[in-house]
Amino acid sequence: MSILLITIVALACGGAMVMAQPFFGKKASGERLERIRKSPNYRDGAFRNEVETKTLTVSGWKMLRNMFKSHPNTKPSEPLHVVRTDLRALPPDSNCIVWFGHSSYLLQIDGKRILVDPVLVRASPVSFTTKPFKGTNLYRPEDMPAVDYVIVTHDHYDHLDYKTMKALRDSIGHVVTPLGVGAHLEYWGFAPERVTDLDWYERCSFADGFTFHCTPTRHFSGRGKGSNQTLWGSFVIETPSGLRIFVGGDGGYGPHFKHIGEQFPNIDLALVENGQYDAMWPNIHTRPEELGQVMADLGARHYITVHHGKYALANHPWDEPLENERRAATQTGSTLSVLTIGEVYPIITNK
Repeated sequence: MSILLITIVALACGGAMVMAQPFFGKKASGERLERIRKSPNYRDGAFRNEVETKTLTVSGWKMLRNMFKSHPNTKPSEPLHVVRTDLRALPPDSNCIVWFGHSSYLLQIDGKRILVDPVLVRASPVSFTTKPFKGTNLYRPEDMPAVDYVIVTHDHYDHLDYKTMKALRDSIGHVVTPLGVGAHLEYWGFAPERVTDLDWYERCSFADGFTFHCTPTRHFSGRGKGSNQTLWGSFVIETPSGLRIFVGGDGGYGPHFKHIGEQFPNIDLALVENGQYDAMWPNIHTRPEELGQVMADLGARHYITVHHGKYALANHPWDEPLENERRAATQTGSTLSVLTIGEVYPIITNK
């Protein structure tokens, strides 16, 4: 009995020490916590989606069992083709995008740089899981130029990397996040005045003419210290020249896409999720058969899909998202760009 008690105490202490590591972030407190509690999207101690959303549709045991039945083609057998671009040498007056795989990309638009969900070190709290595909981990924090804005769509590890944010901290002008995520950033040394947390349907505008609107997604959040204690979101960026760019974040299909398309007509570029979907979690990631409807609902002039091409987080062929996006674009008549990691693509506005 004594040995059992000692073992339990040791495990508890070990777990507490692990969870105390800064990688896991920090829960909101003070004024930020009060804002969370007053949010119409925070009920019964957690953030909620606009529509009823079950994160998993199978039991934990079945999920664990299915993980050992992985598709044979979830990872490429050979290193993927990527392009090495000197990001600091991009002409400042060019409107373009550079994708770093998965959901990380750099937008350069109207003379400003906007970095989205930067994960350039690792997408997991431990180094031995969520390995990038061979060849795709080309870009590191030291390759990144100074950026004016960072958007963090939610606090999952594959969208918010502690080591990347720490490395880039002094070269970031301002960070825009959904409600509560800023607590992690302040814990990691970001000055409070350089972080803006937004609830759904809130916006923030800056003196340079950029406005960021936080809009809903259908997803969840958490970094090991309680689920759904921070909000998840998408964003609409409005630029000084009148461009509108939709940053989709993660999330399953829902009526919010149509609402966003109606609230922000004539979106010039929409970056939407396409990948890491699974029959075990059909509500929280866009399924292949829903991608065309997402495009139709948003009504954007041009589309790029992300959340693929770097990690295997679900049981589908690694290149299936490429087929999904081409099929959806053909079905809807949408204009689509298929990106290669590191290549510079002009932002097409059709204006």
